[in-house]
Amino acid sequence: MAEPSEPASRRTLSRRDLLKLAPRPEAGSGQLIRVHRQAMACRFEVALPGEHAAFLGAAQDALEVADRMEDRLTVFRDTSEVSRLNAHAAEGPVPVSEELFDLLERAARLHEATVGAFDPTSTPLLRTWGFLRREGRLPEAGEIEAARAVVGLPLVERDAEARTVRFRKPGVELSFGSIGKGYALDAMKERLRRVGVSAALLSAGGSSVVAFGGGDEGFRVDVTSRRVPDRPLFRLWLRDAAQATSGAGEQFFEVEGRRYGHVIDPRTGWPAAGVLSATVVTASAALADALSTAFLVAGPALAERYCAENPGTLALLVPEDEPAVRLVFGGYPGVEREEPQA
Repeated sequence: MAEPSEPASRRTLSRRDLLKLAPRPEAGSGQLIRVHRQAMACRFEVALPGEHAAFLGAAQDALEVADRMEDRLTVFRDTSEVSRLNAHAAEGPVPVSEELFDLLERAARLHEATVGAFDPTSTPLLRTWGFLRREGRLPEAGEIEAARAVVGLPLVERDAEARTVRFRKPGVELSFGSIGKGYALDAMKERLRRVGVSAALLSAGGSSVVAFGGGDEGFRVDVTSRRVPDRPLFRLWLRDAAQATSGAGEQFFEVEGRRYGHVIDPRTGWPAAGVLSATVVTASAALADALSTAFLVAGPALAERYCAENPGTLALLVPEDEPAVRLVFGGYPGVEREEPQA
């Protein structure tokens, strides 16, 4: 599907609209042409400046990357590569595709760099808390400990030479929900660049964005939260950058006045607390996806340390108990930040 947007002076992408509806970027010169597709349980979109109309077919082809990634990575289809891996890797080494092995290697490096705050084996904990079926519940302590016993990337054994994966215990599961959409966006960007597209805005589900080209100003992204409805948390202008946001307010339940969110700290087995929103801007959407989750889990201490050790990473955090406070760590050369007016 393709449709032009109305002309405007700047490109705009509102995260609030993304969460509820769909991306509606506006073009800085002429119109934007948008194509989209449902994949990986969200809407993927490619937005091209009007002068790139000749690349509409290429944009539609790029969306097929998201379909291919879903076929490979989803845990909701028994036929996917990850589902087959989860079903058999505890029995012995399972050969996997080069793409999946590469993604797992990236995840392992990020697991180490975030001291376990990012962990793609957290599915048993999500199931224990009822979030896989959107039926949040408060589990017994014994249930949490049983799930924790099969969570942890060290339980996933990788053989690079044979390109196989084995689980050290039955019950271990891999899920790439916190990195997969960004990984797909990175692949879509590379496909578009190879065929000559010099400017585009790509998005997945409202939480992950890739911008390349875009002229002097780039693309505007408003990061918002339903728990702070009066104004954006952050307003960013992106050029040749990837941005991802993880928030504490999208899925939750309350028991005796205490709020339990759907992002689980794999190190403790309990829902993360303390950070309302974590936004990361860096060169890779997969990296931004994973880090935004890790910083939501581990908070400012991890964000500050990681950004200091890894130049080219910008982290923007909002504390849960002080939503008027903005914590900024590191930096990225392809982004400008405005303070939204109340």
